[in-house]
Amino acid sequence: MVETDSLLDRKCVPCEGGEAPLTPTEVKEYQQQLITEWEVEDNRRIKREFEFNSFADAMVFVNDVAAIAEREGHHPDMYIYFKKVVIELTTHAINGLSENDFILARKIEVCC
Repeated sequence: MVETDSLLDRKCVPCEGGEAPLTPTEVKEYQQQLITEWEVEDNRRIKREFEFNSFADAMVFVNDVAAIAEREGHHPDMYIYFKKVVIELTTHAINGLSENDFILARKIEVCC
């Protein structure tokens, strides 16, 4: 099992497909390493909703997450609803979850 702090130390690795997505057991192990609750959907994506005091605060958050995603080379889907932001992470190349999704989720947790 991967330790929480080691997720912060890891870097997302480019995924071109050809590898299997994480199994439900592996997803649960990684999910336990996150410090906040991320919802698992169909064992293919993880999702979390963030609420802010203002639209401007939500946009600062989105830009902070975008900077992390660029550094990691792994990009979430982000939906902005006034003072709420929903982030979904999946590895599109394998149509499921990979370690990259949990690395990025953990880095989002500590940045913002």
